[in-house]
Amino acid sequence: MTSSAQPPEPASNSGELTTGEPATGGLTPGGLRVALAEDDVLLREGLASLFERSGFAVVGQAGDSQQLLALVRETLPDLVVADIRMPPSYTTEGLQAAMEIRAERPDTAILLLSAYVDVEHAMELLASGRAIGYLLKSRVTNVGDFLDTVQSIADGGSVVDPALVQELVTARRRDDPLAVLSARELDVLALMAEGRSNGGIAKRLWVTEGTVEKHIRSILTKLNLPEAEDDHRRVLAVVTFLEAR
Repeated sequence: MTSSAQPPEPASNSGELTTGEPATGGLTPGGLRVALAEDDVLLREGLASLFERSGFAVVGQAGDSQQLLALVRETLPDLVVADIRMPPSYTTEGLQAAMEIRAERPDTAILLLSAYVDVEHAMELLASGRAIGYLLKSRVTNVGDFLDTVQSIADGGSVVDPALVQELVTARRRDDPLAVLSARELDVLALMAEGRSNGGIAKRLWVTEGTVEKHIRSILTKLNLPEAEDDHRRVLAVVTFLEAR
C-alpha cells in the first residue's frame, strides 16, 4: 500500500490496492472523497477516471475486501463504492466488508454495485438506514443519472435498484401465507379478526351465513390448518392473518 501522502499509483493488476492524496480542484460541494473496490481492474480504473473527471476525489482503489478495509481505515473516505462479489470466493466478500465498514464508521456512505440481484444477503445492510445504495451494473445506462445517485447517497439518501425492489416484492408474496386466499376470503378473514360471528360477517358482506361458512372452510383448508375443534382453527386463522399484516 502506498502512503496517502504520495501521488496515486496506477494499479497493475486486479488485486493491487492504490491510495493517493485527493485532487484539489473541481470537487463537489464538501469535497467528496471516494474509495473504490472492484476486482475487475478495467472497470475499477474506468470508475476512478469517471469520478475524477466529475470532480470527486478518489482516495484509493482496492481489488479485494481485505484491501478495501485497510484502505477505508487509512483514508477515511466519505463514500465507499464496492462490488458485492470479490476474491477469493466471489460470493459476498464485498458485502461483508461493507457491513464491517458500516459498523466501524456509520457515517460513511456506501454504494454496492452488483451483476446480480442478491436480496437475501443485501437486506441486512440496506436495513441499516441512511446513506446506502444498491445498483445493478447492467442497469447503469446513463452516466449523469449514476453520478446523481452517487451524490444522493453521499448526502444521506438511500437508493435501491428497481430490480431489487421487484425481487423483494416477489419474495414477500412467495412468503405470504395469505397469498393463496381470494379477495373475498381475505374480507371474511379480516372480519373474523375483528371478532365478528358468522352472522355478523354475513350482514357486513351482504351474503348468507351459509356463504360465510363456505368461505371459512376454504380459508382453513388453504391455510393448511390442522384438523381440530372449529373454534381453535378459527383462532389460528386469525393469528395467521395478524402476523402477516
